[in-house]
Amino acid sequence: MQYFVMVAAGATLWGFWPLFLRPAGLTGVQNALLALLTMALPAPFLLSRKALADRRATVALVIMGVADAANVALFFAAVNRGPVAVAVLTHYLAPLLVALAAPWVAREPRSPRALVGAPLTLLGLALLIWKPGADFSGGTALLGGASAIFFAITVFCAKEAARAWSPLGVTSVHSAVSVVTLLLFFGRGALPPLEPSALWVVAGGVLCALSGNILFNTGLRRIPTSATGALTYMEPLTATLVGWGAFHEALGPLGLLGGTIVLALGVWVATEPRASDSPLPSISGTS
Repeated sequence: MQYFVMVAAGATLWGFWPLFLRPAGLTGVQNALLALLTMALPAPFLLSRKALADRRATVALVIMGVADAANVALFFAAVNRGPVAVAVLTHYLAPLLVALAAPWVAREPRSPRALVGAPLTLLGLALLIWKPGADFSGGTALLGGASAIFFAITVFCAKEAARAWSPLGVTSVHSAVSVVTLLLFFGRGALPPLEPSALWVVAGGVLCALSGNILFNTGLRRIPTSATGALTYMEPLTATLVGWGAFHEALGPLGLLGGTIVLALGVWVATEPRASDSPLPSISGTS
């Protein structure tokens, strides 16, 4: 159970990002670069010949870095383009994709609770973030849905990379790849101004990104990938509660109902009886 708690705690820390991003006033890409750069700082001290010798794990780590950069870029583009509710809801199609793909990609047994809980959790999330008059047309939903695909890829790649890399190594080294990817894609547009606001985002990177990802990747090593999906919904749940408490964004009765559904289903999936701890799978299906 402690590993389920770790994954949930990591996702919860991600949800505190609004406390750091809104006061900073930077663009989404600039915020993303600062967060990923913060996570990448320990990378030079985590490179080892033993880990690099596992080519499959290392390739998975590189793919994870590129996918995470695409995930961040597409998600923030969705947020900037249209309603946040649409961007977040379509982005969080990722756990459903993970739950459905896990038996084929990670060669894990099917989780009946994950398959039932994923769409129901999505319904709860819709109740939580839905605002009257929200428009699901246009490019926002497309961008958010595309980011979900790349986010799902990072989950599977993180599991594979953990064969040879420590949780901190997975977190930090893949972030270095993401930083390079963002700089190559966005160029100078990704560079933030040298102002105190940038330091505030860096502080958020230490708490939400670095600490959150270490917890997430540590727990991910020992739980089924499909169960991870429901627990990642702690991020939008926490972010919504932060908006309600810090920025006076009302939840309303439907929002409270949706939050209850998200929490209840997350616990239900995480506590599904299993014969033994899930072994660390390989994306290719071989040990």
